[in-house]
Amino acid sequence: MINERKVAVVGCGFVGSSSAFALMQSGLFSEIALLDANAEKAEGEALDISNGVPFIGQTQVYATDYDGIMDAAIIVITAGAAQKPGETRLDLVNKNVGIYKSIIPEIAKRGYEGILLIVSNPVDILTLAAVKLSGFPENRVFGSGTVLDTARLKSKLGEHLSVDGRSVHAFIIGEHGDSEIVAWGSTNVSGVPLDTFCEMRGHYQHMEAMRQIAEDVKNSAYEIIAKKKATYYGIAMSVVRICRAIVMNEKSILPVSSVMHGEYGISDISLSMPAIVGRNGVETHIPIVLNQDEQAKLEKSADTLKTIAENAGLL
Repeated sequence: MINERKVAVVGCGFVGSSSAFALMQSGLFSEIALLDANAEKAEGEALDISNGVPFIGQTQVYATDYDGIMDAAIIVITAGAAQKPGETRLDLVNKNVGIYKSIIPEIAKRGYEGILLIVSNPVDILTLAAVKLSGFPENRVFGSGTVLDTARLKSKLGEHLSVDGRSVHAFIIGEHGDSEIVAWGSTNVSGVPLDTFCEMRGHYQHMEAMRQIAEDVKNSAYEIIAKKKATYYGIAMSVVRICRAIVMNEKSILPVSSVMHGEYGISDISLSMPAIVGRNGVETHIPIVLNQDEQAKLEKSADTLKTIAENAGLL
């Protein structure tokens, strides 16, 4: 039986441990179970995070095995090789698909009934791998996608326009990676078209500003990795945001990675498009306005991912 107040994190590296810490601070769960191929690492992280629980409330944080996570409402999978300086997310494919082949069947054979949230990179390919390897309904298996990229975009636009980024309505779509696309055609600031709002704030070089912001967002992870070898705090907060949408049944619209079936002319590959996320996972994709150029770039992004998926034996 699923415990709605329990979350599990598989993989206790930088991303997994940061996600567990952020989830503890969120107060969303009364139990946080950690699992890692290195059992002592999971135990150490659980002990360390537990030391902060008295400042937050009552949450059990502990290490366990696969049997001990089967009642979790959400299993967050962060396990995998980390992206190194000079690598793209897609360079990680073969290593991490191999790791998923050892993890997902262990969860599937135990008849897990909750939601799998895929966070490891390349998240779009690994979301597809998790769907294929688990055989679970697709609404229950999806990735963190471009939730973090979109947050970075909103923040950059907010800085550019001197307005709260939460008032910016925008999405990054497609691959969580080098072929990602900013959906400028549907971007607005509290209902005001982006170009109009820019001119209200004294900005007129729209195309140049948009190009630079999109480039900065795309390269954000590379910059962080070059400086500190890994990214983990931002994605940890993204995990909390997605988990909140699930456990609170918010039906929030988030750009998560899920399998496409003809939407926007794309099928049989996972990538990020706005979707309604609630207690049952992904309910449905949301149609947004894309101009001709954005549609073409989205199709190209899908083709890039399909080629990688085929080479990895997933299609």
